[in-house]
Formats: sequence, C-alpha cells, structure tokens
Amino acid sequence: MSFVLTEDQEMLRETAMAFARDEMPLAHLRALRDKGANGKDPATRRKLAELGFFGVIIPDEPGGETFGLTGLGQILEAQGRTLAATPLLQTALIAASAIQLGGSAAQKAEWLAKIAGGEATFALALDEGAHFSPYNIATEAERDGQGYTLNGLKKYVPDGHHADMLIVVARTFGEAGDRHGLSLFLVPANAKGVSVQELKTADSHGAAHITLENVHVRESALLGPADEGADILDPVLDRAAIGQAAEMLGSAQAAFDMTLEYLNNRKQFGQLIGSFQSLQHRAAKMFVELEMTRSCVAAALSAVDAGKSDVAELASLAKAKASELVHLVSNECVQMHGGIGMTDAADPGFYMKRARAQEALYGSASWHRDRYARLGGY
Repeated sequence: MSFVLTEDQEMLRETAMAFARDEMPLAHLRALRDKGANGKDPATRRKLAELGFFGVIIPDEPGGETFGLTGLGQILEAQGRTLAATPLLQTALIAASAIQLGGSAAQKAEWLAKIAGGEATFALALDEGAHFSPYNIATEAERDGQGYTLNGLKKYVPDGHHADMLIVVARTFGEAGDRHGLSLFLVPANAKGVSVQELKTADSHGAAHITLENVHVRESALLGPADEGADILDPVLDRAAIGQAAEMLGSAQAAFDMTLEYLNNRKQFGQLIGSFQSLQHRAAKMFVELEMTRSCVAAALSAVDAGKSDVAELASLAKAKASELVHLVSNECVQMHGGIGMTDAADPGFYMKRARAQEALYGSASWHRDRYARLGGY
C-alpha cells in the first residue's frame, strides 16, 4: 500500500523540516536545559503560531479544508528529529481533537480559534499511576448545585507545568477501572484548588503532578456527556498515540542518520568502522525497522483522515513499532559512538533520554501489543 502526501502536505512537511532544522536544532534544547527552562519556550511557541502549525487540523470554518492528521504528523516528525519541546502534541493534536470530537458549539467557538492562534495551550491530565492506564481513574467529579467539584491527583502530565488549560479526566460514576462513568472537564490551570508540582525530567521537556482539591467548575466545563467521556477519550488517545509515534519516527531517523555519519567517518585500526561487517548488519537492521515503522505511522495517520474503522488497531500497531524502534536506535546510537556517546558533550545521550519518555507516553510497546491482540489484530 502506498501513502503519498498531497502537494500541500508535502509543502507543509518541507516547511516543518526547515523550521526544526533552523529554529529548533538540538543545540536549542541543550541551551534551554542549561538555563533551566525545563521545556518552556514561549518564543518558539509564538513562531509556531505564526506558521499556523497549531491550527493544522482545525478548519477555518465549519466544513472547511485542513491538512488533516497526516499534515500534523509531518510537523511532529520534524520536531522529533531535533527533540524540540513544543506544545503541539498536547494542544494542536490532543486538545483540538477532544474539543472537535466532544465539545459543544460554545466550547468550539471559544477554544478552537484560540488553539489555532497559539493563544491558549492545553495539557491532558489523565494518568494517576506509574503506568498508562486510561480507565484506572479515581479522581472524583461530584455534582453540586451549580456544576461539579473535582478532587484527585494526576501524575506526570506532559506540558502540565506550563499549560493554560487542563483537560481533566475524572469519574462521575463507578469505580477505578470501569470504562463507563468517566467524564472530561475543561479546567483553567490557575483555577482555585489546582496545585501544579513541576517535574524536572531527564529528557529536558518537563512535566507536572497536578492536585485537584475541591476545584469547582460549572456545568459548561463538561466536555461531552457526563459518564460517557470514554467515547471521546478513546479516539483522542488513539490520535495521541499516532502523533507520538510520528514524533518517535523523527527521533529515530535523526539518531540513525547521526550513527550512519559516524560509521562513515570514524576510523579504527586504520579502517572506517562502517566497513566492519558486524556494524553493517546492525545498521541494516535499524534501516529495515525504520522503513517498517514509517509505513505503520503513515497507515495510521491516513486511517484517521479517511475515517476508517480500524484506527484503533493501526494506532496500537504504530505506537508499538515506534516504541521498539526508538529504543533500538537510541541504544545503538550511543553504543556505536563508543565512549564519546556516553558524554554530555555529544548528542546521542539526548536521544536515549527522550526515547525513554516517548516509549512510556500513551502506552508502552507491550501495552499496545496486548491491545492490538484484543482488538483482533492478530
């Protein structure tokens, strides 16, 4: 099966690749880390907004044309190549998708334009344990006279340390582990009762633990029907996994290119180490895995845009393959660089650290393999 970008999508890809290379190189992330920014980069956010990247999947008007998730996937792949810390995945993909899929007319009117213009950033406050488990939600949303009161703790919320708005997944019915009874709420990050504990992360992107203590929201903050939030959450998480896989594909490609360049320039015993057959075999394995993952990601992106019925299966396939790929390539990148690869002065370590965070976000390879099997993918 062939997945070919449209002319507009190809132009978007070229623009994204050039912007990542020129404005968000790895040296930029290193500089942000060294000054303690922890992934906060408002200057780059403004530039992304000027390019229109936040509104890629948001039509200018109802029924209007967009670049689709395939277009946004090209941007995420580009930022993955340079490990750029941006709000695009959380805001331009997750939040825009959630509001488009489940938002009321008033919520769409209020927030989609702000997202497209880069005026508001979001973070999905979902996980409550050490591992991804989207239905294992104990955070309570208790109905009161004028809306809901939220209480609970959300752990490791990407972009939670600098987002303007939170999409909080809470339980309005049932017990942790139940699919039915989940509800989604739009909560300002500065609302009374919201506490944000910023986390310094190894990948220099940052995150937060978020505590909700008697946080009152009005009925209008409910995103979609009460108790049926999983019907919105599931397709949003599929898109999140696919977008994360596209970013991981970019990271793996950049780490592979860096490794290949080193193999073709480093000499040992008077020979280029790229001439050693054992290293050639390892490089060939990485190349094959890259191409297989690229096809999986392209298929998943295309399936969302086409409204296919097998998006969930393809999302799990893409995320599982991308997780395995980025783990393999980041390890090989460090190992094949030898001693220099272990130092902070060299770049391979940045790719390994980011890979470990990418692998865990929105489901590990094993989580998605299990899900793929349950969905009948095998």
